[in-house]
Amino acid sequence: MTGAATHPGPALVGDRSFFEARPLSGALGLEVCGIDLSQPLTDETVASIRAAFNENHVLVFREQHLTPEQQMAFGRRFGELDTHPFVDGSDAHPEVLEIITEPDDRINFGGGWHSDVTFLDEPDLGSILFAVELPTTGGDTLFANQHAAYDALSDVMKGLLDGLVGLHSAGPQYGAGGYSTKSKAMATKNQELAARVVEHPVVRTHPENGLKSLYVNAAFTVGIKGMKKEESNALLGFLFRHTVREPFTCRVQWEPGTLVMWDNRSVQHYALHDYVGQRRHVRRITVKGDRPT
Repeated sequence: MTGAATHPGPALVGDRSFFEARPLSGALGLEVCGIDLSQPLTDETVASIRAAFNENHVLVFREQHLTPEQQMAFGRRFGELDTHPFVDGSDAHPEVLEIITEPDDRINFGGGWHSDVTFLDEPDLGSILFAVELPTTGGDTLFANQHAAYDALSDVMKGLLDGLVGLHSAGPQYGAGGYSTKSKAMATKNQELAARVVEHPVVRTHPENGLKSLYVNAAFTVGIKGMKKEESNALLGFLFRHTVREPFTCRVQWEPGTLVMWDNRSVQHYALHDYVGQRRHVRRITVKGDRPT
């Protein structure tokens, strides 16, 4: 198995209903049609969505009309919801981040390639993002398949990386002067916690599909355990470039009412900020994950 997405066709999602699906690219991603996420979903439907999620890593649902409560109800079908350690959620729902980039904001939340919250001992399983208000153009999100990135390496490089441990920290993003602290739209807190360093395998195994993937990212991976800084920087520099090569990617163009869920164990993503002078408002929830192995 290569780690690239395969698309066998419409999937059975209940005794008498189907959803249609279209691939987003040859590398990953599936656009799912025919499901209203505002309505209660059968166990069969959720199982089919989860199977598609584990295989394709990014799912896109168009023309949804969701309240925060309905979005949370959908997310809870896949696990317990998480709160962000550095950014406050909404007053009504701490699990919900209202991510707003104002027209005069020069920094956007989520800009740059990364996997969400890898600075936690148990990073989130995945994120579920809903479009509320969008710029007239721009604001797409890029995704990169980390299973495919691993598979594309030589056997010699795989042998080197298997068993290595990456060091992850929130400092570059959420520490004093970090990237996300410069966003006027997304105030951050607990900056003193940003200095903490956690360890994760450089190559992790997905707990549900069994595939290996690279698990480093430029936002949060700050070193490799046991290596000198120059050695670590050289190897990580190669991996940061390799993991987001174009053949491993897909691009999601947002529309009002679009919901995207992605597998944080399988992908990196990049929220483009090519709409300065316009407002963008998306609503995010995340599902708790487990310790990478």
